[in-house]
Amino acid sequence: MDRASLRRTRPTTTSTAAEADRSRPIGVFDSGVGGLTVARALRRRLPNERLLYFADTAHVPYGPRPLEEVRAFALAITDFLVAQGAKAVVTGCNVSSAVALAAMRQRHSVPMFGLIEPGCRAALRASRALRIGVIATQATVSSGAYGRTLRALDPGVSVVEQACPEFVPLVEAGLANSPQAREAARCYLRPIVDSQADVVVHGCTHYPFLEVAVREVVGERVVLIDPAEAAVEALVDALSTAALLNPGPEPGRSSFFLSADHCGFAEIGGRFLGEPIGEIELTSPPEG
Repeated sequence: MDRASLRRTRPTTTSTAAEADRSRPIGVFDSGVGGLTVARALRRRLPNERLLYFADTAHVPYGPRPLEEVRAFALAITDFLVAQGAKAVVTGCNVSSAVALAAMRQRHSVPMFGLIEPGCRAALRASRALRIGVIATQATVSSGAYGRTLRALDPGVSVVEQACPEFVPLVEAGLANSPQAREAARCYLRPIVDSQADVVVHGCTHYPFLEVAVREVVGERVVLIDPAEAAVEALVDALSTAALLNPGPEPGRSSFFLSADHCGFAEIGGRFLGEPIGEIELTSPPEG
């Protein structure tokens, strides 16, 4: 990353969570580039909205971290995005959705959206056999959130959850389509293939970037679910109901915040987002 494009910032308080201002931005956060799947879906669905994207690059990956530590990071980042004026916040991170979403909603009055329930509902709609595989980080698998939510929605569903710890580092390193990624996919996905799952949920926002490698293992008949798409539809419905959609004719701009320098974020992130990433601001890491 060109250090000339970096400048340090601190949270501002120019807007309050109670302001019904349609021009205010939507906040999205993740530990790294993975949440850009959410930002990309938002860009396609709501091109006029301004986006604030926070990547907690000081603590990536979240997968091996204690759940309480991830919860603390998520709450601190949410505080930052709300202070920056976000009218809604999407946690572009499955483990944060699992362990922090309820607390985020208690803490702030602006709408907060997670990935797990929308992803589970989309998976159940797509599954004919009610055999669903979930690939996720170790922390998300340990939380049991996907299996618990799927069974609550349909007690007859069979669920296999598989941790894929190498996936996030591969994506962050720009190796999503590498031989290493294909080998990791062959290793991790064997239990899901053996279970005869007809749907596989990307239980981490980094994982859709590995879709080519995953597809090679599970085959063409298996439906791959990206919860980001379902979460964005839930957000669109909520903002529309609250009359908070931005009606402006101009395309919304995106602002990016990192908690630590990441030399490849602009290049890798721009490729994943599908548009150039401009100025990136460094801010203090969230406290765990």
